[in-house]
Amino acid sequence: MALGNGSDNDQTARTRTGRKAIWLAVAVAIVWLLIGSVAGPLAGKLSEVQENDNASFLPASAESTLVADEVAAFNENDALPLLVVITRPDGGALTPADFAQAQQFVESIPTLPVVDGGSVEEYLADEPIVPIPAEDGRAILISIPINGDRASERLGEGVLVLRGVTDAVREAASTYPDLQINATGPAGLLTDLIAVFGAIDTTLLGATALVVAIILILVYRSPFLWLIPLVAAAMALSAASAVVYYLAKSDILVLNGQSQGILTVLVFGAGTDYALLLVARYREELHRHELHTDAMKAALRGVAEPIIASAATVSVGLMCLLLSELNSNRSTGPVGAAGIAAALVVMLTFLPALLVIPSVVLPILAFVVPTVIGLGLSFVTDLSILPFVAVGGVLALITILGWIVFGILRIVRPSWGPFSREHFPSGRWAFWPKVPRNDEADERMSGVWSKVASGVGRRPRITWVITAGLMVVLAGFSVTLKADGITTTDSFVNETDSVVGQEALAEHFPGGLGTPAIIITNADSLDEVEQIVADTPGVSSVSVYTGVPAGVPGADQAPPKVVDGRVQIQATLSDPADSTAAEETIADLRERTHAVEGADALVGGQTASQLDVDQASLRDRNLIIPVVLVVIFVILVLLLRAILAPVILMGTVVLSFFATLGVCAVVFNEVFKFAGADTSFPLFAFVFLVALGVDYNIFLMTRVREESAKLGTRPGILKGLTVTGGVITSAGIVLAATFLVLGVLPLVVLREVGFAVAIGVLLDTFIIRSTLVPALSYDIGRKIWWPSKLSKAPEQPRDATKEPEPVG
Repeated sequence: MALGNGSDNDQTARTRTGRKAIWLAVAVAIVWLLIGSVAGPLAGKLSEVQENDNASFLPASAESTLVADEVAAFNENDALPLLVVITRPDGGALTPADFAQAQQFVESIPTLPVVDGGSVEEYLADEPIVPIPAEDGRAILISIPINGDRASERLGEGVLVLRGVTDAVREAASTYPDLQINATGPAGLLTDLIAVFGAIDTTLLGATALVVAIILILVYRSPFLWLIPLVAAAMALSAASAVVYYLAKSDILVLNGQSQGILTVLVFGAGTDYALLLVARYREELHRHELHTDAMKAALRGVAEPIIASAATVSVGLMCLLLSELNSNRSTGPVGAAGIAAALVVMLTFLPALLVIPSVVLPILAFVVPTVIGLGLSFVTDLSILPFVAVGGVLALITILGWIVFGILRIVRPSWGPFSREHFPSGRWAFWPKVPRNDEADERMSGVWSKVASGVGRRPRITWVITAGLMVVLAGFSVTLKADGITTTDSFVNETDSVVGQEALAEHFPGGLGTPAIIITNADSLDEVEQIVADTPGVSSVSVYTGVPAGVPGADQAPPKVVDGRVQIQATLSDPADSTAAEETIADLRERTHAVEGADALVGGQTASQLDVDQASLRDRNLIIPVVLVVIFVILVLLLRAILAPVILMGTVVLSFFATLGVCAVVFNEVFKFAGADTSFPLFAFVFLVALGVDYNIFLMTRVREESAKLGTRPGILKGLTVTGGVITSAGIVLAATFLVLGVLPLVVLREVGFAVAIGVLLDTFIIRSTLVPALSYDIGRKIWWPSKLSKAPEQPRDATKEPEPVG
């Protein structure tokens, strides 16, 4: 009887503890929903604090930055040129009638309306707009000087002045059907970049959420469970975006479109990975615990260490970008780390709460489904999304009321009806139709990964030799990767208006017209420096800045403008300002002018800025990559309490990185026909691939170490591979798919980074982590844990594909 009373008391205590855990989960869910209500609107404003020009990326010590600072003293208002190229659609010579229409267009530019009801004239620098005919008579160039100080101001509907003026010019150009009028130059290209990055808040986010949802539905094969990790990932992105918004608005970091795009896919990808690991361990523990709250506690104990270690590895790897000379790279580090930190906290707090009380997700699902349907229809029809949102709200309200009613019935009559506790056990019904129950066998122990583990155990040496050889072959192609930079026009996948205009500009005018190289020198060295600049190959023409706008009577006879003993020389380059040939000319100019004694000459301008960016990228790559390797190695040593295992893991991940570069080289050159890759591509690819690739090895090896302590090293390796195989493979597919979503944005740089990370993750998931690492570790045996005590523990021969026999 005493035993019976004790058992009843234990059951009562467990029930009471379970209820406390449920109320705690409800409180955590409410807190996060309140945070989301504040963070969500801020996340929608993130694109408003982007900066996408090269100048904002460079450090104050860069030569082009020093020139920009000195140029500011020469001009009260620095003009950002919008270059308009006028040609005939058939490419023929312009007629007198065409010249008349072009003159009419020029005269109309100041009066063109912009978004807020004002006119273009309000946002122009104080310079005349003068049409310049090409020598071949087939084109006219118009330089529209947008006031640089006002270009970043906001018009109505949050539109930048830069974009408002460019759009107004392009709209007016469409009223001249007999002429082809394209807006390009720095202002035109930057406007098109801003338009692309503006799609991050809508196109990229929607595509990422859709891809993750589809994969989760296929992984879980449940009508409910897929939404829980997706809601948690969305919450993590909102929280991270709100933090980044405040940091960018306060000028603590510089946010650009590239780093915002990476933030979106990184949070969804890494967050979903953490969710998959937690859900899989939760499902496993539900087979062992009667109360779902106990199962969740056990699951959190099992996955907290690898998830925290994974997040720390990625975050520290990203924070190494703070060593970069480029503001854009330095900011990508904290932006990405903020996303990883948000994903970590949300997936260890909000996600467990949703899994413990999964009914909370039903109202969200009732709201999301009709809203998504309305969103999809609004893209292809004139239907408004608002009625669908209203329907979703009503369905959510009905679902909440039903949830309350059925919740009461489940307590009062636990065995009655289709929604009873017997049919849908608490905390388990979200897995329906395959609801895990206590004391049932876990099907993973006899599934596909059990067979893979057995294969690795039978022929470990042959397995790792073959897979390592394959990776070495792929790595051999990495030497063919062209990562010496691409032009701005080549950065667009599609032929935008600015790209077409840039091609026309290069065809009919000196390529650098409108975006000259700027040389600042001491006034007493003006003649010598000017002659050297004029004699430099690649320079089309040279002029000394007088402060008098071109076209004003007497401008040619005006004396040079001198500021603090310094003068400004403007050199028009023969090649397009964003081309590799132009960068080579700038490098030559710097070498020649720096050699003039006492001139203190500096060379800047748009092309010089890009050259400085490329050179800084090379320097960053040589510095940051070794630092990332050392930092991640230290983390692995602390996590695995060994040295040899981290050496093996780092070696396989580096091999995977070079194999990925090899695949990218073949695909970029032969399939996609890209002009090349940005100079920062290898660095970004390395940071993401090494940090994220180590993740899967962390997930595997932490479980292997846990099982090795119980079963012995070799059986522990096979057991770890068996129980983690499915979830890690699913996580890899999710992460690869989310990075591939970057391809929806028509920018070569983002498509290349997305493709590289996706391929690298798949190689890590299906080859490195599934065969190479376990086979090599199995072949080495317990020595992989050297010098820890586990390396001296005796092996326990047993079939690791089965659960260990219960003790006692």
